[in-house]
Amino acid sequence: MSIVKEGYPFILGFLIAGIICSFIFAPVSVLFYLCSLLCLMFFRDPHLTVNRDDNFILSPCNGTVLDVIENENGQSEVRVFMSVANVHLQRSPISGTVKSVEHKPGKFLKAHLPEAHVENEQNLITIENETGTYIVKQIAGVLARRCVSWVKPGDVIEQGSKIGVIKFSSQVDLIMPAGFKLRVKPGDKVTSGLTIFATIK
Repeated sequence: MSIVKEGYPFILGFLIAGIICSFIFAPVSVLFYLCSLLCLMFFRDPHLTVNRDDNFILSPCNGTVLDVIENENGQSEVRVFMSVANVHLQRSPISGTVKSVEHKPGKFLKAHLPEAHVENEQNLITIENETGTYIVKQIAGVLARRCVSWVKPGDVIEQGSKIGVIKFSSQVDLIMPAGFKLRVKPGDKVTSGLTIFATIK
């Protein structure tokens, strides 16, 4: 298992603070060591074999499905809440070309609230292929204060490729063309690169 690079400042920062405190006031050092361990878990990047298939639209994240709807534009939309215990990196649900990466400033409401996917700070990563246009929305939460995209317009990416990370608990939405057979429902636990959100055929 590896660690995403965004996690090292947190992991090492708490670890160094713990070492320093162990010489000053040892009981406090335990708290810093615990925080370092929690960050290690949070920013983990476990090895997995992507469930790659051109007929699958895969989950872009780990977490629990909040809602599955048809939005106002007639597209299918799956919203997923990620707790602090979930792996927080995101993967591409399809193979395709990144058309745009748009940052939208906003609030930091609790990620599970219905209005969070509209009002909160977020990145919109738009990916296209021959089956249509897909948007992965990285949404900040009350603890998640930064959404990080690892891709840029023009990048050609494979299904399951790592595309970004959100720091601490948050939400990820996937917007996809209507007409596909949806395979998830509210309450389902999903895993990025493995869980099938929908099938094209």
